[in-house]
Amino acid sequence: MRRLAAKCSSLGDTVKRFSADKGAATAIEYAMIAAGVGAAIAGTVYSLGSTIETTLYNKINSAIQ
Repeated sequence: MRRLAAKCSSLGDTVKRFSADKGAATAIEYAMIAAGVGAAIAGTVYSLGSTIETTLYNKINSAIQ
């Protein structure tokens, strides 16, 4: 019976330490923010890329001629 109580106590201590550790949660939050910023940049480049390419190409082409 004492062994079971000791195991339960050590399990409770482990759960308390795990819930107190915020390092992994912070890393995951930063990864999600970075993924969101990357998706926003990719979407902007995808939607504006051809317009900017055409505009710059026309300016370069007119400067060459």
